[in-house]
Amino acid sequence: MTTTSVYHEGERSVQQSAGEVAIAERNGTVIANTILGGARPFLQKQSMAVLASVDAAGAPWATLLFGESGFIHADSAAAIAIDVPEERRDPLDPFWTNVAANPALGMLFIELGSRRRYRINGDLTRLDAGGFEVAVREAYPNCPKYIQRRQLRGMDGATLPALLGEGRTLDGEVRDIVRRADTLFVASNHPRTGADASHRGGNPGFVQVPGDGLLRMPDYAGNSLFNTFGNLVLDPRVGLCIPDFDGQRLLQISGRARILHGQDDPLGLTGGTGRFWEIEVERWLLRRTPRRLEWEYLDASPFNPATAEA
Repeated sequence: MTTTSVYHEGERSVQQSAGEVAIAERNGTVIANTILGGARPFLQKQSMAVLASVDAAGAPWATLLFGESGFIHADSAAAIAIDVPEERRDPLDPFWTNVAANPALGMLFIELGSRRRYRINGDLTRLDAGGFEVAVREAYPNCPKYIQRRQLRGMDGATLPALLGEGRTLDGEVRDIVRRADTLFVASNHPRTGADASHRGGNPGFVQVPGDGLLRMPDYAGNSLFNTFGNLVLDPRVGLCIPDFDGQRLLQISGRARILHGQDDPLGLTGGTGRFWEIEVERWLLRRTPRRLEWEYLDASPFNPATAEA
């Protein structure tokens, strides 16, 4: 069967392994090389951007940037700009060093309160004292599944940058952040098509810590595009960013992923896919959020499968 040309070889491989090629072909029609006209006002409203960047050694990292509505703007369908003045940047965030080494960027704009999200991948064309601009390579909406609704009720001025910890072993408060997580963001990379940022969500406990340096997560049914897994088939290096919404912290993890198909799942943790993935942690950073944020939790996604701790 001929597959849609928007997919690279890694994505096609996972689609075939999952038996979802036909669905991927249908859903792939949403992928464009420009931003939809109706998406531009949505982007302008956002106060949070999820970013995937790649360091000089080729490892992807995920991070979050925050600003008042309007700090993200798409003045044309072919480019998007994010305004972050130098004095508002956290020099401890790997993102700022990474973009100086590699222009590939993945971006996800997700409005947790409405469960709307829009994905843009491209290449950095400008980085200066005011912010940066990215030329769009591909852009498309994503479905609202597995997003826990939260409303950003307040955002104070910049906080002092602080690296609260770093290491490889997931113990103590870092393990607690992972086990409580209901939302995380993933950075992956393809050598030709570049970086990609995606979302994963579930009930607390959906991310398991079976070992001090190992994470294990179910992979739920989605849009069948397999953008993240397609990248990981070709390059297993991966980055995670887990926001600690109540603690004003961001946990960033760099590691290597392994995708497990056809697994026994007697508890229904995967929601029927039989897919898990494991991440061997190589490094983690725990940072204070660059702004003081006041989040209000609203509700969990009705699509979330049960967890082992439920």
